[in-house]
Amino acid sequence: MKKKIFVRESLLQIAIVVITFAMIIVRFLLNEKGRINPDSIRYMRFAHSLPVIDNTVTPAGYPMSIKLVSLLGTDEFWSSKVVGLLSFLFMLFFARKKNFFYRESIMVCGLFSFVSIFAYTMSEALILPFVFMFLYVSSQIIEEKISGRKAIFYLSISLILLYNIRYSALFFIGGCGLFGLMNWRKSYGKAFIISGAIGLAFVVLYKFLFIDYFNQNYVDEFLETGLHPTSQLLVELFQGLATTFNPFIHIQDPGGGKINYAIYGIGILNIGLMIWLFIKNKLSATDRFFIFTSMIGIVCSFFVQYFYSVNPLDYRLLAPFVLSVWLLYFRKIYQNFGQIAYTITFLSFASGLLFTWLSRGDYLQNRREITQYLQTEGIDNKRIIFYSDEEKTPEKIKVAELISTVNPEVYITKNPKDTLKKGVLTAHQVLTKIKMRRNQFQ
Repeated sequence: MKKKIFVRESLLQIAIVVITFAMIIVRFLLNEKGRINPDSIRYMRFAHSLPVIDNTVTPAGYPMSIKLVSLLGTDEFWSSKVVGLLSFLFMLFFARKKNFFYRESIMVCGLFSFVSIFAYTMSEALILPFVFMFLYVSSQIIEEKISGRKAIFYLSISLILLYNIRYSALFFIGGCGLFGLMNWRKSYGKAFIISGAIGLAFVVLYKFLFIDYFNQNYVDEFLETGLHPTSQLLVELFQGLATTFNPFIHIQDPGGGKINYAIYGIGILNIGLMIWLFIKNKLSATDRFFIFTSMIGIVCSFFVQYFYSVNPLDYRLLAPFVLSVWLLYFRKIYQNFGQIAYTITFLSFASGLLFTWLSRGDYLQNRREITQYLQTEGIDNKRIIFYSDEEKTPEKIKVAELISTVNPEVYITKNPKDTLKKGVLTAHQVLTKIKMRRNQFQ
């Protein structure tokens, strides 16, 4: 009987992995511009220009991974999608190899929000498997399976790798140091304190030796106090958490409406169920570390908005910090309800597929259109200056995003006077000669 149950569950797991892989591909092919945003332009351009450093707004880890894949003969856009798929597969391979949250990883990666992340040309896709490895190393240290210099070395390397993919990994560094200080009397406290200090030292050196070398004005350009009022940030935090922890739909209706009440409501109910399960079931030291670093990441992500310009908090920005909570949540559900836990992922598949189909565009058709346009204009391999004011006309930046999937050397200008210069593209110029297949949601 036990053998039959094991076989049945293994088949469920194989089915979820196969469906997730297919869903990631469908997610970006049925999007009008292949699941990219304005930041994706910078990533692909950075990757295209390597080994020349294009900018320091983003760490080099993600662009380097795109560059490495592109050496196989694909362009930067398709390389970024391969990186997303490989990140998904590597995370599951590592989980199985180390016997670490393997069942839970399969269920979590199948959630529509994580499918969307792996399909996105953004660094969150790459950082997730590295966050998973960081959680594994941390658990080994807490459970005293790794100790001494070896523990400090592995944990420090994990933190440094995370920071080289996303600057927000600074919150993991701070969380590690603080966790160590709170447990300094325990055998593992010292490893977290020292590793946090090493990670922080790397951040300081990175700032002076890399960022300042290529862009001395970085701090002046990107740090500004009083960017948003607290009332606005609190509303965005509520919306971000409610959609992030909604296992079925992670995107609110931009036009508002009653549908958003349902989306937020499911997310809040799910958060309530998480809290209940965590209180009801005794948490180990590793479990508490997972929740602690997640909370530190969310809190720091909120407060950094007061002086650093970032998008409103959403499932994508919070994904690295909530991954540990999702893993722990699915473990508790499985411990209490058994294989019913898999139902959540299958329902997420259903809602995700429905959403993707209803909001479908046609990236491949749009790519053919823009490729023909760029070749006709003779700029398919040349530097392109594109005028777009994202704040006033956010729709027009989509044209630049689509262009970047074919020619990554796209530079955005927000100066209206530049439109008078020869060779500067505008959305109007392009859309008079091509027709984009649009979708409603991103």
